[in-house]
Amino acid sequence: MKAIVYTQYGSPDVLQLREMVIPEPKDHDILVRVKATSVNRTDCANLRAKPFIMRFVLGFFRPNKNIPGTEFAGDIVKIGKAVTTFKVGDKVFGFDDSVLSSYAEYLVFPESKGVSTMPAGFNYQQAGACIEGVHYAYNIINKVELQKGQKVIVNGASGGIGSAAVQLLKYFGADITAVCSTKNIELVKSLGANKVIDYTIEDFTKDSGKYDYVFDTVGKSTFGKCKSLLNPGGVYISSELGPWSQNLFYALTTGIFGRLPGQEGKKVKFPYPPNIKRSVLLVKKLIEEGEFKAVIDRSYPLEEIADAFRYVEKGHKTGNVSIIVGE
Repeated sequence: MKAIVYTQYGSPDVLQLREMVIPEPKDHDILVRVKATSVNRTDCANLRAKPFIMRFVLGFFRPNKNIPGTEFAGDIVKIGKAVTTFKVGDKVFGFDDSVLSSYAEYLVFPESKGVSTMPAGFNYQQAGACIEGVHYAYNIINKVELQKGQKVIVNGASGGIGSAAVQLLKYFGADITAVCSTKNIELVKSLGANKVIDYTIEDFTKDSGKYDYVFDTVGKSTFGKCKSLLNPGGVYISSELGPWSQNLFYALTTGIFGRLPGQEGKKVKFPYPPNIKRSVLLVKKLIEEGEFKAVIDRSYPLEEIADAFRYVEKGHKTGNVSIIVGE
């Protein structure tokens, strides 16, 4: 089978196209013929092993898994003898942010992990580029007790996580202010934003509005800059650690010091995402109810995946970047 391989961390230049042996499923595994995958921020972080702490999971000196990729859609062509959830011929999609080796024509995946049959009416390209954004968006939103009508501002609303966050927030009944560039204003409105701030014209951190929650889905701001946007008791959550990895520290301390006079109970929470299977089932449910759509910026063949990485690393993609595997 064709596969993209890396044996060291680094730029997209370390990615190589090679012929590999088709893996064999174990008792509780499924073997999937991959039709589509994606390049997302998780993949870019895995490629470079940044932040450095990721090496404790991925491999300290070099990758433990030489075929990268975290998301997929395809067909089951073989199952382990103990598999009960799926059958040969099922169309499935899945995600694993610790690397599931989806940049290949075939992959094996445990049936108990983050995989499900594909939603009706979704094609491989859509299904193979939608879970990562929903997973991280939902694990931001579920860290707060969101009530209908509460005001939320979403920075990076046209990205993979941001476009998913806007759709989820609309589903949960929030009043959404979206921050994006000029070219994506109509897109984020169509996804459910009530108000849009064009960051090429206006600094959203100086907005006169007050919000119950600030969700920075691109990690390009800080709690300090956004604190004035929050109502008393408001919460700031970023998808990133912050410029000095301060968000973990703030998540531990603002709950205590936020009670001090003048702090108004404003705090930071950190979106540790523990349950991928739940996210997969949620996105399937929303798609089938007509409440979610995958936003695809552009597509690349597997052989040109290094170019896809270079594009994503520029930080200006709209929604998701799809990789077509095979014909």
